[in-house]
Amino acid sequence: MTVENFKNIFNFNNQDLKYKQIEETVMTLVQEGKLKQGEILPSVNEMSKGCALSRDTVYKAYSNLKKHGLIESVPNRGYFVCKPECKVFLLLDTFKAYKEVFYHSFRKALNADIPIDIRFHHYNIKVFETAVKESLGHYSKYVIMNFDDNKIPKIISRIPKEKLLLIDWNIHTRNGVSKIWQDFGQGVYDALKEHLDKIKKYEKFVFLYPEFTDHPKETVEYFRKFCADFEINNQILYSSAQFDVKFGELYFLVSDRTLAEFLEQCQRKGLLLGKSAGVISYNETPMKKYVSGGITVLSTDFRMMGQQAAEFVKNTEKGFTDIKIPTKILLRNSL
Repeated sequence: MTVENFKNIFNFNNQDLKYKQIEETVMTLVQEGKLKQGEILPSVNEMSKGCALSRDTVYKAYSNLKKHGLIESVPNRGYFVCKPECKVFLLLDTFKAYKEVFYHSFRKALNADIPIDIRFHHYNIKVFETAVKESLGHYSKYVIMNFDDNKIPKIISRIPKEKLLLIDWNIHTRNGVSKIWQDFGQGVYDALKEHLDKIKKYEKFVFLYPEFTDHPKETVEYFRKFCADFEINNQILYSSAQFDVKFGELYFLVSDRTLAEFLEQCQRKGLLLGKSAGVISYNETPMKKYVSGGITVLSTDFRMMGQQAAEFVKNTEKGFTDIKIPTKILLRNSL
């Protein structure tokens, strides 16, 4: 590819550093097959003169591309394109127990030699934006768990659609972007409906949606709809300070922190789990089946989500992916 080709591609009017633009452009051209393995790049001097760049800028870009294993230099011959490497950027919200289930399933289903760089955004849009921006051009696939912030669509729009997979939360998607997701609304409603008889044995169904949670508000709406449709006495608490476990009530908890508080209150008040008071906890973790004789869980299958995400990464010929992972109740002693 000639200097003139690169000159027509670069857009030095935007705010990105020029050496970064060179890196991202070369990476994209290789991954799209427009730069082939073994093809020679313009020399540092050629690129510098033809694109009106400093030698230091071009050299820094080429050095970084070498570090990432995308190009190699041959003395007295120049810079050549290496075989493209499959490398995954994985951006999760937090590393809770159920995310660990997803990660290990994802890692196990991938080829052992495929590197994964994992980052966490903790629902902080600045952290999210920085992580995505720094990753651009350095990975063949991007697996991202997004969240409810109106700045996200613009941030992720810079990632080529064919390389991007959004997971877990079906939000801020756009045409052509693959997604593997769980249904926090109708899926919750349908899962609760399957166990209506057990739910109705309690005097009241209480949903604690604490002030510190980032759980999708969609679940609150469908919980309210479920209770209205089936005439269930219910209450929604938005403050953890109001959480007071009472005899004859069933609790729906989206935070493991509040689950621990529930179990502590039951023990202190002498309430028998699954009889005097019940609980449905959101998201399966490896320990919940063993705690207090078994905690009933409403959850998607994070192992399946990890396996399907790995298939997206491995299958370079696979087109658009749109998979909804089922939400189910795993019935145990606490209901």
